[in-house]
Amino acid sequence: MTLSRRRFVASTALALGGPLLLRGAPASTTANQRFRLAVVGCGARGCGVMKNLLAAGAELVALCDADSAQIAQARTDALKVGGESTRRAKAHEDYRRLLDDAASFDGVLIATPDHWHAPLAKAFMHAGRHVYCEKPLAHDLAETRELRELARRTRVVTQMGNQGSASASLRRCTEVIRAGALGPIREIRHWGAALGAKEGVPHGNDPVPAGLNWDLWVGPAPMRPFKRDLYHPLRWRDWHDFGNGDLADTCCHALNLPMRALDLGHPTRLVVNGHDGEKRSATAGVEFHFPARGQHPPLVVHWQGRSLPPDEILVPLASTFPDQPRKSGLLILGEKGSIYTTHWNTNGLIRLEGEPRMTDITRHAATGHIPVSLPRPAGHEQEWLDACRGEGRAFSDFDTGGLLTEIGLAAVVALRAGKSLDWDGANMRAHNTPDAARFVRREHRQKWLS
Repeated sequence: MTLSRRRFVASTALALGGPLLLRGAPASTTANQRFRLAVVGCGARGCGVMKNLLAAGAELVALCDADSAQIAQARTDALKVGGESTRRAKAHEDYRRLLDDAASFDGVLIATPDHWHAPLAKAFMHAGRHVYCEKPLAHDLAETRELRELARRTRVVTQMGNQGSASASLRRCTEVIRAGALGPIREIRHWGAALGAKEGVPHGNDPVPAGLNWDLWVGPAPMRPFKRDLYHPLRWRDWHDFGNGDLADTCCHALNLPMRALDLGHPTRLVVNGHDGEKRSATAGVEFHFPARGQHPPLVVHWQGRSLPPDEILVPLASTFPDQPRKSGLLILGEKGSIYTTHWNTNGLIRLEGEPRMTDITRHAATGHIPVSLPRPAGHEQEWLDACRGEGRAFSDFDTGGLLTEIGLAAVVALRAGKSLDWDGANMRAHNTPDAARFVRREHRQKWLS
C-alpha cells in the first residue's frame, strides 16, 4: 500500500507479463542523432568514464550525486571535454528527480558505490533508458541475477564497465586460446589483489560534510554514522555493506578473458584457504573449480590474493623479466604454452613451447595465422554508444557482465562464510553450507528506492 507510483506500475507490468517500462518508449537514437547522457555518481571513476563518453560523442544533459562537491567537480571535468554546452547540464541530488525527467536523456552512466548499482540500473531500465554501469554489476548475487534477467527482457542497451573488454589484447588472447594454441588448459593463477572487505560498523561518528546527503549516500544499505576517511570518498569498497573488496572488483577484469575464451560458467566448488570468515593469513586465497566444458577439461583458477605463485609457475615470466618481477597479473597455463596479462587483461604476452621468452600477443608470429574474429572497437564506451545507435552490440552487456560478476561474488560468499563451498551457481546456493544463503541476498532499506 505504500508503493510509489513508479514501483506500482512496474510491479503491475511484471505481474501481467507486460513491457518493463514505466514511461514512454525505449530510448532510440541513430548514427546521426545526438546521444543525451545523464551521469549518476560523479566521483573519480564516474568523471573518468564520463569524459570518455563525451569524447566519443555523447552530450551531457544531467549530473546526479548525493554530494554536491562531486557534481561541481564533474562539471569542471565535463567542460574540458564537452565544451560550453555542458554548462547547461541539470544537477540533481536525488536520482528519482532525474527519473521524473527521463525523456530528457537517452542513456545513463551509473558510477556510484556498488551497493547502489542494482537499484539504479533497474530503475533506469524500467524507464527505457540505455544503461552503462560500472563493475561489479551489483553488490550481491541475487540482485546480479535480477539484472541479468531484466536485461534479457528489455530493449535497452546495457554495458558493464570492465574496460579491458575492448582492448585488442583481450580480443586477440581470446581468439588465440579458442583456436587451441595453448592446448588443454587446466590451471590459471591470479595474484596481486586483496581478498575481502570488512564487516561491522566502527564506533563513533563525525560531522557530515556540507553538501553531502549521507542518508541518501547510504541508500539501500543498512544505515550507519558517517566517519571521516572511512567511506566517502574512495574507501567504501573496504566495507561489505557498500562493496566486497578487491576480489569482487578485480574479478570483473581478470576473469573476463578466461570466461570468454574457455566458456566458463559457474564454478562447482570454491575452496577457501587461510581464511575463516574473520581472520585471514597473509597467504589466504580462493580456488575456483570449474567442471569440464565440451572440449575443455576441468579447470582450477587460483586467486592468490597478495601472495605470489610458486617460483616454478612463474618460469615463463622470469625468463622474460628477470630483473622486473610481475607483482600482479593473470597467468593462463596450457600444455603447449602460456599467456600472461595485467589485471585488466591488457598487454597480453604469450610463450609457446620452445620459445625463449614471452612476446606481445598482438605481434606473435607463430599465432599470426589465427583469424581475427572479434571486432576491434575504438573503446569500451564507444562500443556502448554505437550499440545504443543500432550499430553492433555491446561486448560486456548485463547478461555477460552479470555472469562474470556472479563468478566473483560466489567467491565472496565463500570468504564471508569462511568455508569451502559445494556451489550450485544456477540456484545460487551452497549444498554443504546452507547458512551461506545470508550472503547471497540482503534486505534493502526502502527509504530511497524508486
